[in-house]
Amino acid sequence: MLWETISVMRDLPRLHEIATVMIRYGWGDLVRVLGISGVLERAGRVLHWQSTNEISQLDAPVRIRRALEELGPTFVKLGQLLATRVDMFPPHWITEFEKLHSQVPAVPFELLHPDLVAAIKGEPGEVFASFDPVPMAAASIAQVHRATLKDGTAVVVKIRRPGIEDVIRADLRIMHHAARLLESEIPDSRRYDPVQIVLQFQRSLNRELDLAKEARNIDQFARDFADDPLVQIPRVYWEYTNDHVNVQEQIIGMSGVAPDKLRERGLDPRLLAERGANTVLRMVLVHGYFHADPHPGNVLFLPENRIGLIDFGMVGMLTHTRRNQIVDLLHALTCMDEQALLQVLLDWSGESVVDEDRLGYDVAELLQTYDDLQLKDVKIGPLLNDITALMRHNDLVLPSDLTLLFKTLITLEGLGQQLDPEFHMIDHVTPFVERIIHQRYTPQALWERGRKSVRETLEVLADVPRDVRHLLRDMRRGRVKIDLDLKRLDTFGHQLDRASNRLTMGVLTASLVIGSSIIMTVEGGPKLFGLPFFGLVGFLIAFFNSLWIIFSIWRSGKH
Repeated sequence: MLWETISVMRDLPRLHEIATVMIRYGWGDLVRVLGISGVLERAGRVLHWQSTNEISQLDAPVRIRRALEELGPTFVKLGQLLATRVDMFPPHWITEFEKLHSQVPAVPFELLHPDLVAAIKGEPGEVFASFDPVPMAAASIAQVHRATLKDGTAVVVKIRRPGIEDVIRADLRIMHHAARLLESEIPDSRRYDPVQIVLQFQRSLNRELDLAKEARNIDQFARDFADDPLVQIPRVYWEYTNDHVNVQEQIIGMSGVAPDKLRERGLDPRLLAERGANTVLRMVLVHGYFHADPHPGNVLFLPENRIGLIDFGMVGMLTHTRRNQIVDLLHALTCMDEQALLQVLLDWSGESVVDEDRLGYDVAELLQTYDDLQLKDVKIGPLLNDITALMRHNDLVLPSDLTLLFKTLITLEGLGQQLDPEFHMIDHVTPFVERIIHQRYTPQALWERGRKSVRETLEVLADVPRDVRHLLRDMRRGRVKIDLDLKRLDTFGHQLDRASNRLTMGVLTASLVIGSSIIMTVEGGPKLFGLPFFGLVGFLIAFFNSLWIIFSIWRSGKH
């Protein structure tokens, strides 16, 4: 509790800034629900509860997007994460979140210089044949500079912004507190699991803060595509790379998707769209490790219609089980198989309570919508949006590892259609799915699955007597527990724990006062200012304990 008090005190300036921006953009009710206003008012910080008429007339998605932009890098990144949650927000909200960009003013090179020297173990002029102190790009986490190695290789040097970690840590502490309060005070928010969203966001930010992690991502993709001459992945120079600095090969190619300009360079937009789609689908369905941000700036078009990929800070990963579910989903969609699609959605529902009759009706209605369309006319972006809308309608939340995938497929289809108006993602998905389905039923695959099932069954049967014996023994000893997940009860327990902590501290403080008073009457022992040293120390500790107890009671509003 003491550490939490100190944490709140040091974050008060940032908390005040967040509350001010939210109120200005018409989110004052949320500030009240989260208890931010009470904390700030008790700390003597006055909030102004009026928003301008101009802002109050804006739509809610626009107001939240502008508020996130004003709150800075951490909240911009949060908005970018929410842009992937097509299962939680309707399309017009997603459109606003997609407008959030991390472009920020560059940091002066003098501030980056110490981290760069430490990473490359020398001055840039000594290590590189050339180094451009003017950045080629600047974002919220890092900025990128051009350089040339001694052997003439062109590289890019990504350097993390100094001090960005402290800002992000403070914002994450506030977000964790807000997420817990949302779950406690707004029951409807629990089905979206805001605490889990913040944890997912924290993991994503930690990966982006660690530039060595991006380098490891690059090496993984390089191994996955080592046999494909049509895909180029940059090389990482590990002797100059750590968590603050990342040095990698510069891939020089065309970015953007203007077909006419591509043709002027001798490139075929249609072939590029096809190869780009096959590359990402191979990542998703074969390797289970995919580039999660394939927007036009991160996809480069190279001579001989090759594909270059850069910026691997955001990647997605799918387990073997999840990849099988994706294949089943796509196969059900291409074959219009109602039962197979329903089963996949039930698997994704996890522990959620599902009205299967209602869900089954919605699935049948969805497939009926596409029943009269030919396969070439089905667009996977609108189709996935319809599936996520169906999940929202049935109070289902898409598993977090699939939100990036859905967003990636939708972005990829948009990129392909800009290159080639006749591009249809479903045409490229179908061969992958059919090939994987066929591989499932080869004699070798059937044999392996059967052998694995038999082994697991035998292991379970062998463990049954031991498990029953342990269960009966625990029941006899009264050690069988039943866990209940009650949010309000958790909050009550937390408050009770705080009260008992205060009571304990009060008893200890009183004991210190009594003990120190007795010591003051005893002759001998070390002295300080003519008073017994240990008695004086006891009084000082009791004094500070009393201050802490008074402050914690005042902060909680229980005067």
